[in-house]
Amino acid sequence: MRAIVFTEEIVTRFFAPALMLLTLLLGMQPAFAANEKAWPIDQVVGNSNAPITIVEYSSLTCSHCARFHIEVYPKLKAEWLDTGKAKLIYRDFPWDPMAQAAAMVAHCSGPRYFSFVNAFFHAQDQWAHSQTPLQAIKTIAKLGGMGEEQVDKCLEDRGLLNEINVRKEEEQKKWNIDSTPSFVIGGTLYSGAKPYDEFVKILMDQKK
Repeated sequence: MRAIVFTEEIVTRFFAPALMLLTLLLGMQPAFAANEKAWPIDQVVGNSNAPITIVEYSSLTCSHCARFHIEVYPKLKAEWLDTGKAKLIYRDFPWDPMAQAAAMVAHCSGPRYFSFVNAFFHAQDQWAHSQTPLQAIKTIAKLGGMGEEQVDKCLEDRGLLNEINVRKEEEQKKWNIDSTPSFVIGGTLYSGAKPYDEFVKILMDQKK
């Protein structure tokens, strides 16, 4: 099979949505609350004093995770996270090396972490199924302002890789997670990309 060559035309066609998303989201920094984090690399969005905590375990190559972030997450963010009703702790749970690599790149982007996560989910069909997925990851990273040298240095960061893997292993043991996306809400594990209405029902139960 022939490898995909990333010409300007292909980049424009396939990654323009990711570029638009990054442009819209760059500079938007989620509210971080150090006292809420069980792990130093946890990524948090929402008010640190929100009464409900949602912990998400997600893999960037998982199609169900992508569907959740494209179809459900925007409404969840607008109606629950941005309004202070809940906060979300996002934890990478990569099932394969490419998901692992994309997660590392997102972490290395600093405050643009969630911008990259959303870009990777929106462009998942293109980069995750590419014959040259690593090059596709670098293409998205470039659109987000990260040079190839910066990406290479990031992917060589064994410390970051170890943090991601150790957190995954410990959380998998703690909650017996066997699929993504999975969510822990109020001490209960919920598996699967549930429709928004069903997700809201779970959150409403936490308010009782």
